Amino acid sequence: MTDTVRAAAQLPPPLPLVTVIGEALVDLVQLDAPGDYRARPGGSPFNVAVGLARLGHRTALMARLADNTFGRMLRSHAAAEGIDLTYAPAATEPTTLAVVSTDAEGRASYDFYLDGTADGQWTGAETALVPRDTALLHFGSIASWTSPAAGHIHSAVQRLHAGGTALISYDPNVRPALLGSPERGRQAVERSIGTAHLVKASREDVEWLHPDTPVERIAAHWLELGALLVVITDGPDGAHAFHAGAGSLSRPGRKVTVADTVGAGDAFTAGLLGALVRHGVHTPQSLASADPAVLRTAVDDAVLVSALTCGRPGADPPTALPRPHLPARAPLDVTHLAFPGDTGRRGTADPVVPSARSGRG
Repeated sequence: MTDTVRAAAQLPPPLPLVTVIGEALVDLVQLDAPGDYRARPGGSPFNVAVGLARLGHRTALMARLADNTFGRMLRSHAAAEGIDLTYAPAATEPTTLAVVSTDAEGRASYDFYLDGTADGQWTGAETALVPRDTALLHFGSIASWTSPAAGHIHSAVQRLHAGGTALISYDPNVRPALLGSPERGRQAVERSIGTAHLVKASREDVEWLHPDTPVERIAAHWLELGALLVVITDGPDGAHAFHAGAGSLSRPGRKVTVADTVGAGDAFTAGLLGALVRHGVHTPQSLASADPAVLRTAVDDAVLVSALTCGRPGADPPTALPRPHLPARAPLDVTHLAFPGDTGRRGTADPVVPSARSGRG
């Protein structure tokens, strides 16, 4: 055995690869001056990929990144986070924009400029390039129910699901203004749940899709459709998990001074998936037989990551969690934690846009 072979044999195995597929868009966040907006990287799948990478996980992003100012900003930001962009094609269409508004309590709402943009124009050839060593695939949000992208993404997810080795995670990230009606939303969401092992949704998602129906009943229905784990977030009240074999559990929220809720749900997803991978749960079989204690820890981590993100403006998840964890009732202090946003998002400046009406970038 040569020294090179011996050294290679002593290397630790590579970390499981988490691949995220879906939209990467730009959030236009209003500044104090009327008509001025700051452009920030966004999009639910993009935020999940950033959150996972910051928590130390090997992450690949499949997103159509426009060959324009905003698209190059997104690509530069993801690359600076250490995300693998091998499977992120350059698109000729413009970047999707989301104009972000927040209320007095920091709750975010969005107006989307989506028609004809890069995120909805996936081709079968592009979605066929899911990395071969993907251990966990996460999908969802706008691209998962916008044509023609949705059909191609769904086919790619189906192929991976049929292989039986990769864990599939799904977040519908419901946008009523884009879905149009709960009936259409239910059809799109249940189609995707049929190919997912893990489903994460917010209480708001569930209540819009299924008004007047308890979330517990909807979680049970989604388990019947084939999911192994359903996690429903409940804002400041924490989250509820429903497992096909281990029953249900609820975990409390964390106290934090809220800057805004932009990216909070995506941060939760990153924390949840990251914790599961860290505990070796990244196959359908390991999720089906997961220890309830591992599920409890994973939900606690997810709640914590989400709360820390709420303590910062914009979708800016942490690079580390405070350990040992503070008691659940203890207020969180985000000032001592590492947030790349403190240094211009790792060297990527967020441009100021004079007006949201100035074009799509």
